[in-house]
Amino acid sequence: MTSVTVDRVIDKLPSRFVATNAEDFEAVFQFVIEDDNDFYIAIQNQTCSVERGEHPDPNITLIMDAETVVDVVTGETDGMSAFLKGRLRAEGNVMLATKLSKLFSKEKQQ
Repeated sequence: MTSVTVDRVIDKLPSRFVATNAEDFEAVFQFVIEDDNDFYIAIQNQTCSVERGEHPDPNITLIMDAETVVDVVTGETDGMSAFLKGRLRAEGNVMLATKLSKLFSKEKQQ
């Protein structure tokens, strides 16, 4: 069993944000984690904030279990593959989901 948890993923996301890839981009990504805490990522003015809970008006909602969110963020599973296998559902502007891999890197940013 991996030691990576949804809480650790949430805590590390801001350090993985690639601000240069968010120029002229603004969106709120809501993550509904079926067996853990929900959170959302708000991107505006090349900054990223991650908050626990639910946003009142997200642009996209991604619904999955804790294992899937950890697998996608750590690179164990590709987001598209998780979607096609039914492990990930999306509501709202689903095209935004394709931008996540460019907005966050696997390594910590300077």
